[in-house]
Amino acid sequence: MFADGGQDTGIWHQIFNFDNYGELLALVQNSLLAGALLGLVGGLAGVFVIMRDLPFAVHGISELSFAGASAALLLGVNIVAGSIAGSLIAAGAIGILGVRARDRNSVIGIIMPFGLGLGVLFLSLYKGRAANKFGILTGQIIAVSTPQMAWLLGTSVVVLLALALVWRPLMFASVDPEVAAARGVPVRALSLAFMLVLGLAVALCVQIVGALLVLALLVTPAAAAARVTASPVLLPVLSVVFALCAMEGGILLSLGSTIPISPYVTTIAFVIYLGCRLAAARPASPAPGPALGSPREPVRTHT
Repeated sequence: MFADGGQDTGIWHQIFNFDNYGELLALVQNSLLAGALLGLVGGLAGVFVIMRDLPFAVHGISELSFAGASAALLLGVNIVAGSIAGSLIAAGAIGILGVRARDRNSVIGIIMPFGLGLGVLFLSLYKGRAANKFGILTGQIIAVSTPQMAWLLGTSVVVLLALALVWRPLMFASVDPEVAAARGVPVRALSLAFMLVLGLAVALCVQIVGALLVLALLVTPAAAAARVTASPVLLPVLSVVFALCAMEGGILLSLGSTIPISPYVTTIAFVIYLGCRLAAARPASPAPGPALGSPREPVRTHT
């Protein structure tokens, strides 16, 4: 019994370890800033991922982003640049070849195993530290270097500026593409432009939560927000708030542990989604109506 209790304590200590927490917290300023950037980018881009039904595309792009990062690791070049290159190739292919939903799903189904296979090949050829391989799949944010931070910051600014430029027409095209096209909105060009922006956003998120769990930042927060509001103003605000809570909370919880950050981020995001779903499922109390026979509800008589 005591051995089992000690083993349980050891497991929990690996998952939640707050020894020397203050000292560790002072070392992760770059990580917290990177988490805030990714929460903002993921929350805003996720709104259109949900509206345009693109979660499967996010997963497909992440696989080729994984392949690009793995190739960069093998060649000894910048991993962020390799991840961005892979994401943009996948996003461009999906945007150009997958105009219709059926074609898009077929293209994604082809890209996903291809990207995953390439990534496995490149990681198998890489003979360096195993932690570098594992980090591409599951994320690593505790040791964000200054050059990597510069890449993250620059790419985040590009994504946010692009979203600001196309937000209103893209929202119109996402809600009612036929009416938008009839009114002269370049629906196909906007679709391709957003896919490229999404590719950049996926590449950013892969650096933090890894290629396997990127949906936790680009889908779950926006899906949670969509459960509780349909307001075009409140939806992106809540999505960003939920993404920031998942990112920053994941960083703070994983700080002293030996576990990668991704389980913390995905668990917090899932709990937020579950809470929003339960809140949306709660039946609304009926509004009190006027009393029978009151001036607002006259008594009806049969003649």
